[in-house]
Amino acid sequence: MGFDVFGMCNALVDLQAQADEALLAQLALEKGGMFLIDEMQRQELLQRLSGRVIHSEAGGSGANTMIGVALLGGTACYTSKVADDEYGAIYRRSLSNKGVKPNLAVGAGSTGVSFILLTPDAQRTMCTYLGASQLLRPEEVNIDDLRQSRYLYITGYMWDTETQKQSVLHAMHEANRAGVRVVFSLSDIFCVRRHKADFQHLLEQHVDVLIGNAAEAQELSDTDNPHDAARRLAQYCDVAVVTMDSRGALIRQGSTADEIPAFRVQAVDATGAGDMYAAGLLYGLCQGWALDVAGRLAAYTAAQVVTKLGARLDSIEIPSHLLP
Repeated sequence: MGFDVFGMCNALVDLQAQADEALLAQLALEKGGMFLIDEMQRQELLQRLSGRVIHSEAGGSGANTMIGVALLGGTACYTSKVADDEYGAIYRRSLSNKGVKPNLAVGAGSTGVSFILLTPDAQRTMCTYLGASQLLRPEEVNIDDLRQSRYLYITGYMWDTETQKQSVLHAMHEANRAGVRVVFSLSDIFCVRRHKADFQHLLEQHVDVLIGNAAEAQELSDTDNPHDAARRLAQYCDVAVVTMDSRGALIRQGSTADEIPAFRVQAVDATGAGDMYAAGLLYGLCQGWALDVAGRLAAYTAAQVVTKLGARLDSIEIPSHLLP
């Protein structure tokens, strides 16, 4: 096997900024959501957030997860598209330095950026300018690396442009043919609402493992509680994972359900919790661990990242009591 995980998502430079309820109201943003913005809005936000930016790094949800897999000791590569600009070069170098192979196409325009607005209650609201990443084409997906991977990991954020949709479907079809297991992260409640019918079709046709939080899973499954959501979604894929913040997570496979408690920590910044959860789960699955063991590692990695500012950890060691 060449890689444990072949990741696909949007290559975005993360700009984290302090915010409050008043600023979100002025910007007409619903707290906790992810909103796509255009070039004009990007320029406006850069001006409005002047002096508020506290951290910046190459990121994006899928890249954070691949870096997490590498930190845990796994192997990962990452597919997206950047521009031939300063941010694009930084992005490529950053992935390599973190131990992730960058399968990055290069296009016109500018490299994407995500504004992450942090409120005092540790919630994050994201405004995303996709930039060059939204133009990824099927022929720019490295199928050789995909066929040599154990898992294909794709986020729901990839479903917002037509070329990306075609790239996702191309990768999923190739993974299914090659016996590479497909993991799909619902990513955001607004993604699910925008693309509910499409996501249901992907789940039924291509996905082996589904990951979503309670709100996302309930929306996709037309249920009103996480237990029913996990039960219904598991009818269409091998494994359905429903995270519930401080209440832990449900991992269901067929008629078997494991309820994994959350690790108790003092949350500082919720950014990256879902990404690191996916990294822990993927690493455990690639090691061949039982679902409940992989789930406990996922809960641990998610807990560690929320204790600090930023979507990533600089390092992480797996406690011996979490090993099988």
